[in-house]
Amino acid sequence: MTFANSEKYPKLTLGIAPDSWGVWFPEDDKQIAPLDTLDQMAEAGFSVLETGPFGYFPSTAEQLKEETEKRGLKVVAATTQSGALYDKGTWEETEKVMRANAELHAALGAEHVVFLPPSFIDYKTWQPTEDHDLNDEQWHTYMDGLNHMGKILKEDYNLTLQLHSHGDTHIETRADIDRMMADTNPEYVSFCLDTGHVVYGGEDPLNIIRDYPERIGYVHIKAMDVDILKEARKNGWPFGEAVAHGVSVTPPKGEPEMHDLVKALADLDKELYVIIEQDLYPVDPKFPLPNAIATRKFLADCGLGKFEE
Repeated sequence: MTFANSEKYPKLTLGIAPDSWGVWFPEDDKQIAPLDTLDQMAEAGFSVLETGPFGYFPSTAEQLKEETEKRGLKVVAATTQSGALYDKGTWEETEKVMRANAELHAALGAEHVVFLPPSFIDYKTWQPTEDHDLNDEQWHTYMDGLNHMGKILKEDYNLTLQLHSHGDTHIETRADIDRMMADTNPEYVSFCLDTGHVVYGGEDPLNIIRDYPERIGYVHIKAMDVDILKEARKNGWPFGEAVAHGVSVTPPKGEPEMHDLVKALADLDKELYVIIEQDLYPVDPKFPLPNAIATRKFLADCGLGKFEE
């Protein structure tokens, strides 16, 4: 067997998430069946998995362990949608859901929980759900909430909270990221560098890598079409509508440029999971498998992972 590409940066471990199969919700009639997604992830040649929306894949440790292991998939991270932590009244319910998710994934040997900020736009209806702006008191309550949740994950489950900046949330732009970094405890809150969402928020991921090398603990690797992004800004499209117009694209299309990005990640000189994601909700079910293979092959050309010819 020959290898078209060999792993150039061995401290970077490539993985996959169900986002690349158009999965945004625990249940939705526009998404393919969970076990079909697992089958296709394995068929595409992946061995490392982030599970995505809590409840999409089997929600007992025994079931999830059986279904992933028999396909040669290792679970390394969970994903959790936070409540509106700027309202302390949401903390109890957020903690309850997060603990259930953490308990499941800790039992499988996962290491991280990707913590998604709540959106102020509904991802299905594209209608506003929350205020766009937070006052100082709400912001500091939010940051206290992140520290609180991160401490629980670290001390009770040996999992690391990876805060994920995201379009249509209160942590989207470079200014938001800077403020979050300043107001959270690095012992409990790490940063999931989602390269596509950083571009969506108007920043170059290379600048985040340069300025916050110690805070980056996990990576979602994806690209955005900057022309469609300009249209989205011009027309006031919410994130879900921008996705429907094709803003999330398959590398080497879009930004960031992946060779420079992968090298910058490798230059951090630390173990990192680099998880492929592409925002595709909703998607033609015939698209994700060949697209995931093509993405994996291209990233191998960038030195990330390896691809068998």
